[in-house]
Amino acid sequence: MTAKNTMKYSENGLWILKDGSNYRIGLSEKGQDDLGEVMFVEVPSDLNEVATGDNLIGVEGAKAVTELTAPFSGKVSRFNEALADDPEKLNSPDPQDNWILDLSEVDEAAFNALSDTI
Repeated sequence: MTAKNTMKYSENGLWILKDGSNYRIGLSEKGQDDLGEVMFVEVPSDLNEVATGDNLIGVEGAKAVTELTAPFSGKVSRFNEALADDPEKLNSPDPQDNWILDLSEVDEAAFNALSDTI
């Protein structure tokens, strides 16, 4: 049986793509609209695990300065380090560019509780 990729959305403007046991989190169209053009990001230096509501990344956009927070708990397996030098990637409509981090060891019920629509 092949793992199905599933996309969900959080209330704070993030998309979450489940791919097997990996959960990739990025900035959705709603999040991009809420922030305006992203000009600066503050990347946490030692993020190994996150709990629901923890800061994933600080973002300065044309419309808002905010912290994007984790929609659920998990272990950080990979961070999009390119964002530190090129925060404009978060303005891209392409999930290959506007992703923030990958999580593992996520409670699937917490993921399933998220919205299916932006």
